[in-house]
Amino acid sequence: MQDAFDLVIFGGTGDLSRRKLLPALYAGLVAGRVNADTRIVLTSRSGLEGSTHEWLSGVFERNVPACGVEAASLKKFSRMVSVVELGLMEGGDDWVALKAMLSSEDRAIVHFLAVPPAVFTRTCELLGEYGLNGQNARVVLEKPLGHDLASAQAINEDVGRCFDESQTFRIDHYLGKEAVQNLLALRFSNIMFEELWSARTIDHIQITIAEDLGVEGRGGFYEGTGAMRDMVQNHLLQLLCLVAMEPPARLDGDSIRDEKLKVLKSLKNYTGEEIDRNVVRAQYSAGAMAGEAVGSYTEDLALEDASTTETFVALKTYIENWRWANVPFYLRTGKRLPDRFAEIVIQFKPIPHSPHKGWGKHINPNRFIIRLQPEDHLALRMMVKNHGSATEALKEVEMNLDIVGDSGARLGPYLRLILDAARGDQRLFVHRDEVEYAWRWVDNIVGHWEQSGAPLKMYQAGTWGPYEVHDLMVRDGRQWFHETSGRLGNG
Repeated sequence: MQDAFDLVIFGGTGDLSRRKLLPALYAGLVAGRVNADTRIVLTSRSGLEGSTHEWLSGVFERNVPACGVEAASLKKFSRMVSVVELGLMEGGDDWVALKAMLSSEDRAIVHFLAVPPAVFTRTCELLGEYGLNGQNARVVLEKPLGHDLASAQAINEDVGRCFDESQTFRIDHYLGKEAVQNLLALRFSNIMFEELWSARTIDHIQITIAEDLGVEGRGGFYEGTGAMRDMVQNHLLQLLCLVAMEPPARLDGDSIRDEKLKVLKSLKNYTGEEIDRNVVRAQYSAGAMAGEAVGSYTEDLALEDASTTETFVALKTYIENWRWANVPFYLRTGKRLPDRFAEIVIQFKPIPHSPHKGWGKHINPNRFIIRLQPEDHLALRMMVKNHGSATEALKEVEMNLDIVGDSGARLGPYLRLILDAARGDQRLFVHRDEVEYAWRWVDNIVGHWEQSGAPLKMYQAGTWGPYEVHDLMVRDGRQWFHETSGRLGNG
């Protein structure tokens, strides 16, 4: 168990805190990963009605249904939590009181900004004004970081005047997932993976983040933002970087982030017709999910006019370096898709020659699958003889690389990242240069869409996107792969 620290969650009674952060911290306390002397301060514009214990009980009743909450543990956790009224735009006595709460001991202070990016700058200014940005302080910035390159640079500059880069932790919770940690361990502790991890043996790579929900409740943010800015710019490009980066000299924050930055700098920049050919954007129309009718994007947001905001993006890109020359990377993400999952599929090249005529077309290429959600899963798919068959038939089997029977409790991504921030460990966080290079690449595509005025494609809710997404793969002689509840499927 690491040392106790102070955690201030700005926007502490908001959606992210209630759904993700507080349940993660409670689970960490129960599992013995969070020191009971840690102080958790939740800021709120209006405070609470009733006691902190009662409020937390209601929060966990709605957000921790799977395991429940034990009364004694909840009481212990409640003693760690304080809720304070605090304005994020103006200083005053409430900030003086916050400073008094946090300055009694010399230990790490983590300021988690679970608030809109529009108030990042002023919140950091006030933290500096009241001396809450000392060497033991860290600031965690929740995405999205800006709306484009210019706004991201402005936020980075403003935050940088109050916190230096070693104190700044830009969070992407996908990087805290157990499967991502296992990906790094497998790549860099096993020589056989490193020898296979290149254009010599890999045919292509697919990265998918599929969501079955629409945009209900996120309309104020999502309209005008879209899937490219919301998901591709951060989550998908970060996963691409971890898959494609060169082995770092050391597994420290600077070394890992340097290698990810090299990947972003090597991404192929499309222009004009190349964007139209290799990037598909679309918006969901009315359809059906799990047998029930659902509305279109504009209906979900009660928009009177048509919208040009995409809810789906699929694209093909390349990394123009020695290791990945001519290996396509296919990325896709969307809302109102048939299933919810996130996975990376490394598909190897087919065998160059079949030595047995009976095998024919029944040989599937080897695949390494990294499933990130809804559960962590690592597996290798390969061909073996079909036991019991009178012929020389083959079948595909899965070699499960999950850790079975591990008695230690796994850290959820948010808990892992909060604890890393408290330790000052930046390995799983994003450097400002990564953010800015990712925005440069995305801005190029979005700028073309805005200038060309090309209409959005449409897809029915409950489907895998417009037919152009299928064509993106088929014209290359490939297919989308996904795995749902143990079943193979092609989108």
